[in-house]
Amino acid sequence: MIIKRKRQFKAEVSTSSLNDIMFFLLLFFLIVSSLANPNVIKLLLPNSKSAQNLNKQQISISITKDKKFFIDNRQISFTDIEPILKERIASLKEPTVILRFESSLSIQDLVDVLEIGNRLQVKMVLATNKKAG
Repeated sequence: MIIKRKRQFKAEVSTSSLNDIMFFLLLFFLIVSSLANPNVIKLLLPNSKSAQNLNKQQISISITKDKKFFIDNRQISFTDIEPILKERIASLKEPTVILRFESSLSIQDLVDVLEIGNRLQVKMVLATNKKAG
């Protein structure tokens, strides 16, 4: 005698691979978002009422609150700023140096870097955040 069991069909949604997909999407967006912002040195810039965009060839000098100096995301010492900057501007037609200067630093620190630009006769521009309102 053959006994048949009734098997009912139950619809299921397999979500085991969903975790993998979400992980890869998160990883993809994290990598893309870090590539979208090339200036990864986090600084609190001073505020200004107006903003101006520059379209010239730029060199970025960043100074953090603990007085670490960076030229285009490469950390250097203060004494190396002038020779490296001189080497970089030699190959550019109209170089512009963008100073990304932490707002908590003293004015003397800013003047020290501006004097280097004055000696090299290069245009220096201080980067600021646009003041809201």
